[in-house]
Amino acid sequence: MNDTLLRNWWLLAVRGAIAIVFGVLAIAWPALTLLTLAALFAAFALLGGAVWIFAAIRYRGDDRHWWMLMLLGVVSLAVGVLATFNPAITLLTLILLMGANAVVSGVIDIVIAIRVRKYMRGEWLLLLSGVVSIVFGLIVLLFPLGAGAVMLATMIGVYAIFTGVLLVALSVRVRTWSRINAGRSSPAAGTV
Repeated sequence: MNDTLLRNWWLLAVRGAIAIVFGVLAIAWPALTLLTLAALFAAFALLGGAVWIFAAIRYRGDDRHWWMLMLLGVVSLAVGVLATFNPAITLLTLILLMGANAVVSGVIDIVIAIRVRKYMRGEWLLLLSGVVSIVFGLIVLLFPLGAGAVMLATMIGVYAIFTGVLLVALSVRVRTWSRINAGRSSPAAGTV
């Protein structure tokens, strides 16, 4: 998994870009209807899940921990499919799905950050992204109806933009590492 992520910086960049676009749309239209918010969330979860599943399948022969990327992708994809095919779900169910998706994604981000810390500096960006995801997810799960729809859309937008920026910044660091270490089979600790 380390080699897969370290050699394919674009996976992090795509995931970050998707999050930023989702966040900007959620903030730009804070008075979204539940159906529109569900559609935006479904697109975010489906695209993010597809990126991770693609990476897991593509590199499963080279990476013995490919299943972690697959797990993240399947969870995200499942949540996206559920939100897509059941657009009339209640606000509470949608909020709980978003919270659960954020917690699971955050845990997996932290695991990946811990694994790649041996190879590069800057893993704290992914670690911070994971922590932010978990905190956001727990707040949403513990207080699902604590905010109105406009506040929820804004909170989700800010979370998505913050996480997206961290992932794009990390992808730049990973890209730098890949260019410096092109051809090496085992990266040196702290190279980037």
